[in-house]
Amino acid sequence: MGESYGQFKVGNDKTLFPYITSCNIACGFHGGDPMHIENTIKNAMQHGVQIGAHPSYPDLAGFGRRKMKLEKTELKAILKYQIAALKGMTESLGGQLKYVKPHGALYNAAATDALETMTIIEAMQEIDEALILMGLAGSTTEKIAEKVNVPFIAEAFADRQYTASGQLMSRTNEGSVIHDPALAEAQVLSIVLNKKVISDAGTDVPVNAQSICIHGDNPAAVSILQALEKAFDLNNIEKKSF
Repeated sequence: MGESYGQFKVGNDKTLFPYITSCNIACGFHGGDPMHIENTIKNAMQHGVQIGAHPSYPDLAGFGRRKMKLEKTELKAILKYQIAALKGMTESLGGQLKYVKPHGALYNAAATDALETMTIIEAMQEIDEALILMGLAGSTTEKIAEKVNVPFIAEAFADRQYTASGQLMSRTNEGSVIHDPALAEAQVLSIVLNKKVISDAGTDVPVNAQSICIHGDNPAAVSILQALEKAFDLNNIEKKSF
């Protein structure tokens, strides 16, 4: 959320807040500008929604979805800059930054790369040791966080297709983003109730997650969230922040 900048509008954040318990707020490097970021923080606080920093590679033109090869010291400085900005703005409004979730290509890189994950962890801890890391359930990110004793929230996705290896299907592939609320609902119920998803190859993939992501820039985000709200009620599933 908070990914709009200047005259470019991304998503429709205000309509999503009533349905969510946590939000990942852009930090300016893939989307977001100071005004949109601050307004998003205010909206999150008004709705009692937990706030997370959503740092990325410095790739505004590519919306943070292009892999970048950066030296560790440079990447860590870039991440600290973004996390510190979000933390400072949140605290200036009387709120608290609870966690960090990498964005886009950085998230996917960390899911299979221990060095990338450690760079993110070190950047977080040099800002605030109490920050929680959020990442892909069952990934290298989760394993490294557990190894170095960093609090971790394993995440799964309502609106992304999975590969047989448990990774997210590349956005360059057709069908990688789920727009059909019924399909998203079925995937989330499978994750919550059965701890698995069906991959693009038709195989079962184990998924043990504590948080479900819906992308704010998905045009179907509101419809998906409304479908999930009904499904949770029917299945006696309680939503709560971690």
